Order: sequence, then structure tokens, then C-alpha cells
Amino acid sequence: MADDVEEFIRDHDINLPGLIGHSMGAKVAMTVALRSPNLLSALISVDNAPVDATLKSDFRRYVHGMREVEEANVKKQTDADRILTKYEDALPIRQFLMTNLVKVPQSDSLGLRIPIKTLASNLGNMGDFPFKNSEEARYKGPTLFIRGTRSHYVPDDVLPVIGGFFPNFTICDIDCGHWVISEQPEAFKEAVVGFFKGPDVE
Repeated sequence: MADDVEEFIRDHDINLPGLIGHSMGAKVAMTVALRSPNLLSALISVDNAPVDATLKSDFRRYVHGMREVEEANVKKQTDADRILTKYEDALPIRQFLMTNLVKVPQSDSLGLRIPIKTLASNLGNMGDFPFKNSEEARYKGPTLFIRGTRSHYVPDDVLPVIGGFFPNFTICDIDCGHWVISEQPEAFKEAVVGFFKGPDVE
């Protein structure tokens, strides 16, 4: 996925973008920054850290739910939501999951924009991070780590590791779980806008 992001930036001649990633996307964004530091102007990692980590059980639950949605050939989001209520009580998280729904061409059904079967078969490796030694790769650009205070993915004991890979980092705590953007959209927006308006970001 990091290859795809780098290729997209180069193919579209995007000059020094700021890159934001959440969860697995955060690890993709961090990987791009460490592999190609001159490609970015800034980095935001949302509730993930540059370490190997075990995925919470809710990821498997969500994947099972999305597979059921796909197999049901739903025609409306309300049908998908009805299925997902078996897997998640919180409406904002279900709405976030349903952003993966797209209209199937030449059909009245909704499909998924993501390869859910591929994700399901690779869940065991999805928490890994490709870099282990900060002496071998480092991104010195402005970096913001946003973490949910009720999530376990960025504990205090990994802050030294973050500092090794990303020495110019700051951290922003938001009172929520892992699904920061869905649970606290205004606080998330405020943190992101404040970061990009700051003196360190060009």
C-alpha cells in the first residue's frame, strides 16, 4: 500500500503533500515517510504507532460483518446497517464502516470498495510494521500523533520508539477509542487544522 501511495503522489506530481493515515493507514503513512522522507512536507498518524501490534478482536468482527454485507447483495445502506448492528452497537462506527459501500456498475446492488476477502485472510499480519531500527530510517519533518485515550494502540511506553523514528513529533490526546475520526470529528478536525496552521508545516 505504501508503494501505491508513493506512486500516486509521483504520478500526479503532487509537491510535498502532508500525509494523514488512520489505523492501518497510519502505518502506511509512516512507512511512506520513512522510505521517502523527501516526498512529504508533514505527517499525521492517527491512533497507531511504528511497532508491531496485535489487532483488537473488533477488527475481525468488523471484517465478518462486512463480508456478510457483501454476500447479502444489499441495495440500500439501511440494509447494510441492519446487518452491521449485529457486529457493532455504535452508529458512528457503523457509518464509518459503510463508507466502504459503493454502487455496483450495471446493478442495483451495493458492493465494497475494499478487497474484504484479502483483508480477512491477512489479518494476522496487518498489525506489523516493516521498520524495526530507527538508526536505519528516520523522518525529521513535522509529525503529529493523534491518539484516542481509550485506545491501546499508542501507549506511553512506545513514545520513545516514536521519537526515534520521528524526532520532530508532537502528540495530541483525544477522549475516545480507536475510531477517533468517527467518535470525535470536531476534536479531530481541530487538531489537524491546528497542526497544519502551525509554524513547522510549510
